[in-house]
Amino acid sequence: MAVITFMSDFGYTDHYVAAVKAKILSQDPQATIVDISHAIEPYNIAHAEFVLGAVLNDFPEGTVHLVGVDTHGKHGKYHAAKCKGQYFLMADNGLLSLITEGQPELVVELKTENPEMPFPSKDLLAPAAVFLAKGGDIDVLGERTTEYRQLLNRQLRLNDHSITGHVIHVDRYGNLITDITRDSIDTIAHGRTFTIHFARETMGRVYQNYNQVDPGDCCCIYNSQNLLCIGINKGHAAELLGLGFDSQVDVRFYPGS
Repeated sequence: MAVITFMSDFGYTDHYVAAVKAKILSQDPQATIVDISHAIEPYNIAHAEFVLGAVLNDFPEGTVHLVGVDTHGKHGKYHAAKCKGQYFLMADNGLLSLITEGQPELVVELKTENPEMPFPSKDLLAPAAVFLAKGGDIDVLGERTTEYRQLLNRQLRLNDHSITGHVIHVDRYGNLITDITRDSIDTIAHGRTFTIHFARETMGRVYQNYNQVDPGDCCCIYNSQNLLCIGINKGHAAELLGLGFDSQVDVRFYPGS
């Protein structure tokens, strides 16, 4: 049986997470359930996209991702999708288009007799997750469709002398994770020096980790996803710099080596 991951905006103070897991285990006591996070900000699709997207490549082919974020869509539609050998179950809230970059291999609209059900993650998505994890045919779950809500991420602005990106996530330590990749900087730099600009700060170096600067000092690193990050050693960069989700970050390149 394939792994089932579970991510939600349910939090940890109520019974909702346990109820969904109980539904899965009641249908297959041997199910392997991996919690990604249940601290997604309520209804925050961008937060969910970053957290799920950060670990997708770490899971094996056939993994089933049950996403209980913003589950009460306006039209009461829910989808199962396949992309790059993995399966996704979620409400029609736009997250699917972000996670799959708009190119899922196939999407089916889940069959349900009660689109206004009070707990779709438990009553609809959990049974579907078990079915897929056991090797069930996704087409049994509903009719194929190409109609699902589409959202677009911000795109980097690139030219010969600069990159403009944005903060896409603030982690629990206050580190600011941007959409600027190591590859984009290396490609445009061609060996040139560059400076990183954010708030009123300018940085001319990317460190290997935050501990390479003194406590309280700000620095930039590449994280394990090779995304440019801004942090303060033993400090909360988002609060101290006054930056947050969607704040602009610029990289500027200069002649010479």
